[in-house]
Amino acid sequence: MTTQTILTNARVVTPETVLPRATVVVAEGRIVELAEGVSSVPGAIDLEGDHLIPGLVELHTDNLERHFAPRPGVRWPSLPAVRAHDAELAAAGITTVFDAVTIGDLKQGNRARDLADMIDAVADAKTRDLLRVDHLLHLRCEIAHERMQALVEPLVGHPLTGMLSIMDHTPGQRQFVDEAKYREYYMGKHGVRADEIEEMIANQKRMQAEYAPANRAYVVEQARTRGYALASHDDATAEHVAEAEADGCSVAEFPTTIEAARASKAAGMAVLMGAPNLVRGGSHSGNVSAGTLAKAGLLDVLSSDYVPASLLHAAMMLADVAGLPAAIRTVTDIPARAVGLEDRGRIAAGAEADLVRFSVVDGHVPLIRNVWRRGRQVL
Repeated sequence: MTTQTILTNARVVTPETVLPRATVVVAEGRIVELAEGVSSVPGAIDLEGDHLIPGLVELHTDNLERHFAPRPGVRWPSLPAVRAHDAELAAAGITTVFDAVTIGDLKQGNRARDLADMIDAVADAKTRDLLRVDHLLHLRCEIAHERMQALVEPLVGHPLTGMLSIMDHTPGQRQFVDEAKYREYYMGKHGVRADEIEEMIANQKRMQAEYAPANRAYVVEQARTRGYALASHDDATAEHVAEAEADGCSVAEFPTTIEAARASKAAGMAVLMGAPNLVRGGSHSGNVSAGTLAKAGLLDVLSSDYVPASLLHAAMMLADVAGLPAAIRTVTDIPARAVGLEDRGRIAAGAEADLVRFSVVDGHVPLIRNVWRRGRQVL
């Protein structure tokens, strides 16, 4: 006999509406029924009127790297690092994550040193069923790097790889139109000395001219032939967006101007912005704010980027502008479909039973009480 889990008396958020008192029935890892009203079946779990939404789908987070290198010069053991990262995601309501790993680090350091260990540790922990969240890989391909192709080649066939993005952090364009912001970022975050930064800028511009065209073509070809989702990154101009559209990108990550966001939307790409940008009220790089794009109807997907807990918080803030169902879609249904995951991201019969129960305090701050991944409670 199939065992069912019945979650009742919930404020269920679907892609179209909010059901104020509803019941969700789960069996064998999937949702088998969504019904209005409160169940009186013995054993039904009373959610006491809390929100019930699909598990969050995260397409771009750098959080894994932070757990491997929590401080400069500190290298944390691989399995504990992965499990700590995984637990933090579950606590934020994230049930599907694309762990973003940098391929072709501009400043060789922790990212380059830990790349293989991070990927191996995630794969090993997933194989051993030691994780709460479904982990996949997002390869952030830095096209202005001489070794990018050599580093990407062994990973494009990895069983966890599901997404590629085209990155170009060369100063003077895209994210770093203002070279002063480039200096501030690399000197502050990566400890680049003042006497090193000018040489680094000149070297990066040289590598872009020499390697970026062939590297970009390689990434696009790998995405096409292997069926991976492809994202552009930090597009700033109509020309950038036209190139991304021609390459077959389905996601426009962090466009830096409203013009690029508008062009990306018109081209059919899902426009992704950082949840920390929305929570903080602006971009730390001085680019267009997520709030501005939301008010213009140009924001499709939120990503926690470097703060997992920001994802649902930002969605609740967005609900003031777009309404709750549309806001929740930016962290569930839309990102799932943008990368071809049709089996999750919504509360509907047949979908995977990835669910999050929470209440709200102080207007927008979510208090997450329970998380289920394929019907199994993981928080």
